[in-house]
Amino acid sequence: MTAHLPALEAAFNSLTVALLLAGYYFIRRKNVRAHRACMLSAVASSVLFLACYLTYHFLRGVVRFPGHGWARGAYLALLGSHTILAAAIVPLVLVTLYRAWRKRFDSHRRIARWTLPIWLYVSMTGVVVYWVLYHAYGAKP
Repeated sequence: MTAHLPALEAAFNSLTVALLLAGYYFIRRKNVRAHRACMLSAVASSVLFLACYLTYHFLRGVVRFPGHGWARGAYLALLGSHTILAAAIVPLVLVTLYRAWRKRFDSHRRIARWTLPIWLYVSMTGVVVYWVLYHAYGAKP
C-alpha cells in the first residue's frame, strides 16, 4: 500500500527544485507574478511531499540503510545534514512567505537569500537520499 510513496516523495522534491530555480530565474528578471506563482507552487509541492513522508513513516516506520562501511558513513552524514536543515527550512519558508505577504520586500529579500539555498539543498538531498536508499542499496519500500 505504501510502497509507491517514496518515489512520489522524490518526485515532489524534484518538482520543488525545478519550481525554486524557476522562481529565482523570474525574480532576477523582475517578473514578480511568475516568481510568486513558482514559489507558492514550490510550497504546495513541499506540503504534498511532507504529507506523503509523514504518511509513509507513520505506516511503515523507520527504513534502515542496508549498506556498510564508508557507504554507511557517507549516507548517514548526508541524511544528518538533510534532516537538520529540513527542520530548519520550515520556519524559514514561513517567515519568508509572511514577509512577502505583508509586502516587506526588503526583509523578505534578506531572509530569502538564506531560505533559497537551504531549501534547494534539502529538496535535492531528499532525492539523493531516496536514490541511494532504494535504488543503489535496494532497501524495500
